[in-house]
Amino acid sequence: MFEGLVDKISSAFKKFRNSGKLTESDVKAGMREIKLALLEADVNFKVVKDFIAKTTERAVGADVLESLMPAQQIVKIVHEELIALMGTENSKLVIAPKPPTVVLMCGLQGSGKTTHSGKLALMYKKQGKSPLLVACDIYRPAAIKQLQVVGEKAGVKVFEKGTQDPVKTVNEALRYAREYGHDLVIVDTAGRLHIDEALMEELRRVKEAATPTETLLVVDAMTGQDAVNVAQSFNDLLDITGVILTKLDGDTRGGAALSVRHITGKPIKFIGTGEKLENLEPFYPDRMASRILGMGDVLSLIEKAQTAYDEKQAEELEKKFRENSFTLEDYLQQFAQLRSMGSLEQLVGMIPGMNSSKFKDAKIDERAMGWMEAIILSMTPYERVHPEVLNSSRKKRISAGCGRPVEEINRLLKQFEQTKDLMKKFTKKGKKGRMKIPFGF
Repeated sequence: MFEGLVDKISSAFKKFRNSGKLTESDVKAGMREIKLALLEADVNFKVVKDFIAKTTERAVGADVLESLMPAQQIVKIVHEELIALMGTENSKLVIAPKPPTVVLMCGLQGSGKTTHSGKLALMYKKQGKSPLLVACDIYRPAAIKQLQVVGEKAGVKVFEKGTQDPVKTVNEALRYAREYGHDLVIVDTAGRLHIDEALMEELRRVKEAATPTETLLVVDAMTGQDAVNVAQSFNDLLDITGVILTKLDGDTRGGAALSVRHITGKPIKFIGTGEKLENLEPFYPDRMASRILGMGDVLSLIEKAQTAYDEKQAEELEKKFRENSFTLEDYLQQFAQLRSMGSLEQLVGMIPGMNSSKFKDAKIDERAMGWMEAIILSMTPYERVHPEVLNSSRKKRISAGCGRPVEEINRLLKQFEQTKDLMKKFTKKGKKGRMKIPFGF
């Protein structure tokens, strides 16, 4: 995420750190580099101008330049100003005091609106809500079918009435939600390839009928400066309450994330970080600022681990390590848990310092985990519990079954033994014998 921006800002900070004492001209030279980095990341020019002016004003103050560590002070100021630029705090979805809560999803065609309607439904279903997806895109071919597929994957009911007037569909959906106890209604509206009056008029009518608690604009982060223009246009006509930024896992330069809040005055509420329905995260300005400055995002990493791992599983795993009964079957389950947290590149990018230019060429081969799973799955149940019986003939049979060389099987077995030894030592050092961190972290 924001690889180019991270590298350029890190390069500007190096100039600060290489000087024991900073002058006003040093600060302004560094700020010029940060300004260029932001403009190259397609951040809105007015946003960059305001940001640099505020940051420079604070950075050239006597309390910074005359301090013992001026470079660290400047990094702190840039971090704080980035947070202020993106909204200072996480903005949660507003829940109506009397159900159902109605969320109107709008945006241009191709922004990921239908998929993110499903993602939002799944997120709140996991939190105990009973969502209902409403199909109001009657123009795009197979739009209703796409929402049905997304709803089926999420395990969420989809309300659709074919190509009838979307306003009528919304009214019927709200009656249905009240009758069957759906406390969250997510309305997927029609998108267009560009903003036009007919689209806006229909959206206005749908909004009037739905009286939504939230009107969320879905914006493709990869469109950069255009994303800001789209957000401004929709906000002027519909008075949106928040933004969902999609495709932040792609080759995005970061301009939309840094500009939307400043231009529209409306918060970014969620970000899409992948194609899977689980790849939707609440937007935290402080965490995003830390990622942009190469500081990582440890809190999000911990939250992902907690979501993938429950307390009971952790206790069972701890017991297995203590009793030395951890098997290759358990090892296989750990791969599944790790995979459920998202791509390895995303997870590594959350570790402080790991998304800097120093590590950008160190590509993670996601296939390696799949190959290790294939090796274990090619073993018999007995062999997974008793790997000590794996002699050369058994390894050749496993190699033929999974299509991986015997050397990889030996490497996997060695890693398995090292993991057992390491985690056994870790559980002994834990407070009152409790293992605090799940496998792999």
